[in-house]
Amino acid sequence: MDSDTRQRQIVEFARTRGRVEVISLADELDVASETIRRDLRALATRRLLKRVHGGAVPLETAAFESGLEYRSQVDLAQKHRIAAAAADQLHGAETVYLDEGFTPRLIAERLADQQLTVVTSSLLAAEALAHSSTVTVLLLGGRLRGRTLATVDNWAVDRLSSLVIDVAYLGTNAISLDHGLTTSDPAVAAVKGTAVRVAHRSILVAAHSKFGQSNFCRFAELADIESIVTGTELDAERADRYEDRGPSVIRV
Repeated sequence: MDSDTRQRQIVEFARTRGRVEVISLADELDVASETIRRDLRALATRRLLKRVHGGAVPLETAAFESGLEYRSQVDLAQKHRIAAAAADQLHGAETVYLDEGFTPRLIAERLADQQLTVVTSSLLAAEALAHSSTVTVLLLGGRLRGRTLATVDNWAVDRLSSLVIDVAYLGTNAISLDHGLTTSDPAVAAVKGTAVRVAHRSILVAAHSKFGQSNFCRFAELADIESIVTGTELDAERADRYEDRGPSVIRV
């Protein structure tokens, strides 16, 4: 197997399995461990994989986006901490936008006893609030994305653009100092960008692994965000560099 074919296979394994290990790849592809390490370095340089101890995980790109099953397993303890801290940032808000994604769904669970009107593109967030006696849920219509169970396109954007929201809780596929907040799908970027524009306050919830990454479609600059809630896994020095661009960074 030539190196290009082998590297394509490694990327496919990573995207299917969520993680690949050097030793198991060497056995499976019948090559030396050092060959696999060179492959992983090359794939990391091309921003297809991210090196982790003993192996690599896939990076999200214009052609690849992780699904809900994967998102619900990665950085899980950190995401629960982030969701709890983000819910504490309501500060008297009466209208809330909840973005698509797993962490916003966790935030929804923590808002169920609040007196709120919640607008969301996420079927997961709506389901988490369906039985609340105090939350009014407005679910945006539009084309349903099966990978994230969220609505996009004109029906979603047009309805959202007609509203004024107190606080928007947003997720992102990637965040970087150079490129701001980015995602892989233009339709998703349109909904996220609209939420930022119509909200008085925008709060980004992002695990530490999203930092220093960039994707295909920018939907907001760092200065557009009031605060970022992330885990203590993001070191303080790095958090300070993001704070210098405008948003406060809350590490939990």
